[in-house]
Amino acid sequence: MPAEAEAIRRAVRTASIELLGDDCILAGAEHVPGLVDLLSDPAVSAPIHDLPRPITKDSIWAWVRDAEKLRQDGEAILAVTANSSGHVTGFFRFTILPERSAAEIAGARRADHQNSGDGAAWAARSFGWAFDALNVRLIGVTAAFDNVRSARIIEAAGFVAMGEQDNIRPDGAVRRSRYWEMTRDAWRAKCHAP
Repeated sequence: MPAEAEAIRRAVRTASIELLGDDCILAGAEHVPGLVDLLSDPAVSAPIHDLPRPITKDSIWAWVRDAEKLRQDGEAILAVTANSSGHVTGFFRFTILPERSAAEIAGARRADHQNSGDGAAWAARSFGWAFDALNVRLIGVTAAFDNVRSARIIEAAGFVAMGEQDNIRPDGAVRRSRYWEMTRDAWRAKCHAP
């Protein structure tokens, strides 16, 4: 539906990123060094298939610039989380398919923030925000077969396993992944369940 797609594009362009959390802001040039530091840790970046490879200042700067262009087109949002010292502690990447009223979400946190017990809340915050702020009807997520931690969070959030798919990384490598989906109606029913 063209009207719905245009409304989603407009929402992507004007979304209030701070509603994801007080520590969340749109990624910009000033975050490139922190993103390079974050993503240079294989414990953070190895499970994520769509990051630029190799991870360098230039490749991450191009990734941030491309994300901003796509945001202006209503097709992506790249946000970072930062601690009180301004160091990048994580990122969210929303890839939007306005004509399908769908989004794919990827994200990661610093290795020393993982296994802290709040990953499920961090993920739920991004899922709820995408449904509410962007008004998409479907969210898809993937995880590598060995990414047990992400799979556990995805399944605990109520996403439905849809099978497997091949993901092609920017460097051409293929990664077989598990794939899940959640509809907006199912998410809202789950959030309002007694």
